[in-house]
Amino acid sequence: MPDTADRLLDAALTHVPFDGWSETTFRAAVQDAEVDRTVARAVFPRGAVDLAAAYHRRGDALMLERIEAADMEGMRFRDKVAFAVRARIEAAEDREAVRRGTTLFALPMYAAEGAKLIWGTADAIWRALGDTSEDVNWYTKRATLSGVYSSTVLFWLGDDSPGHEATWAFLDRRIEDVMRIEKMKAGVRDSKVLSALAAGPARILDMVKAPKRDDLPGGWTTRG
Repeated sequence: MPDTADRLLDAALTHVPFDGWSETTFRAAVQDAEVDRTVARAVFPRGAVDLAAAYHRRGDALMLERIEAADMEGMRFRDKVAFAVRARIEAAEDREAVRRGTTLFALPMYAAEGAKLIWGTADAIWRALGDTSEDVNWYTKRATLSGVYSSTVLFWLGDDSPGHEATWAFLDRRIEDVMRIEKMKAGVRDSKVLSALAAGPARILDMVKAPKRDDLPGGWTTRG
C-alpha cells in the first residue's frame, strides 16, 4: 500500500492539469486520499509546493531505476549522458504536471527551489554515471548539465513531433555544444602559452572542493 506521501501525490496529479500545483489541488488531494489534514500538513508543510517538489524527486528516482537497468557497456560517455537525460524526461509521463511545475518554480519566491531541484537531477545523473570529481569540476559538470537538462525540458514541453524526435535531436545538439567546450578547455591545457596564462586562476580554482555533505554547497581549502 502506498505511503501517505505517495497517496497524496497520486491524488494531486488528477487535479494538477486543472488547478496547477496550488492550494486548491492540495486540499482536493487531501480529500481524495482520505488523509487527515494535520497529517497531510506534516508530510507536506508548504502544501502544493512540496507536492511539486516530491513529483520532481519521484522522476529522479524513476530515472535512476532506468539507468541501473540499462546496458550501457560500450556506449560513448556523451551517449550515456544523453540516455540519462532522456530517461529523466521520459520518467515524467504527465507533461502537463511538468508544465505546471515549470510555471510554479519560475515564480521569484520559488525560483531557488526550482534551481535546487534541477541541480539535484544533474547531480543524480553524474553520480549514476560514476563521476568521482572532487574539485571545481564537480560544480562545472553539474552546472553545465543543469543547463542542458532544463533547456531540453522546455523544448520537450512544446514538442509535438512523433516520439518527441525533435526533442532528442535538440538534446544531442546541446550535448555536442558541451563537448566543443570541453575540447576547447583541453586545447588550453595542451597549449604552453595559454596554460601559462591560466596558471594563476587555475591555482585559485584548485582550492575549490566538492561538498563532503549533501546539504553543503562545497568547500574551500588552502594549501600549506
